[in-house]
Amino acid sequence: MNWGFLENVLSGVNKYSTAVGRLWLSVLFLFRILVYVAAAEQVWKDEQKDFVCNTQQPGCENTCFDHFFPISQVRLWALQLIMVSTPSLLVALHVAYRERREAKHGRKLYKDKGRIDGGLLATYITSLVFKTACEIGSLFAFYFLYSGFQVPILLRCSLSPCPNTVDCYIAKATEKKIFLFIMGCTSVLCIVLNVVELLYIVWKQCWRYFTRSFVPMQKDSCHTQPVLIVSESAADQPTANTTLQNQPAQS
Repeated sequence: MNWGFLENVLSGVNKYSTAVGRLWLSVLFLFRILVYVAAAEQVWKDEQKDFVCNTQQPGCENTCFDHFFPISQVRLWALQLIMVSTPSLLVALHVAYRERREAKHGRKLYKDKGRIDGGLLATYITSLVFKTACEIGSLFAFYFLYSGFQVPILLRCSLSPCPNTVDCYIAKATEKKIFLFIMGCTSVLCIVLNVVELLYIVWKQCWRYFTRSFVPMQKDSCHTQPVLIVSESAADQPTANTTLQNQPAQS
């Protein structure tokens, strides 16, 4: 699978993200996509061929493999990466909509097209909630489909058409288990970053509302008094024109 297109698109989303969002993108690139492309795909490359059972019964190995791995672990991992990356594109699409709207009207409609407020704020929060839900859902899927993040070396299968209970062996079981733990830890880290970013955005919006509602009134009251003092002192002092008029004309 070619991840270059997704990486290029997410790099464009980076400039519309908060500081926590940029950290999330860094974790996504370094500890998830890079690990997946560089190592995980090679470990699970021939997983069905490496699944060996001690029987020559035709169809037994395929049946047991399908029972223990209804969805390939590495493909479920790739699906998770796609699902958690796609919501970030909504932010870029919303900014592109703002740019197209300004071009259509031929004037500037926004102070900053990438500023997270208004409709873009709702889009950003929606993307965070969707990403967090996908992360949690993927962790539950891994846990219930594969009985946790363990990869046993030996599996016993007695499904038809196996003649009896056969022993099946998984290749590179320890290595696969290590990569699954890395995947789980990075997923938990991304969930924490999403929650922190959501709280940061809510706090920032509350602070912006507070400054707009109360701070301007205090500033106006501070600037009003010096203006009154200047005007009063100016009124008490005669102007230069008045002084010249009161002086007697010299012959």
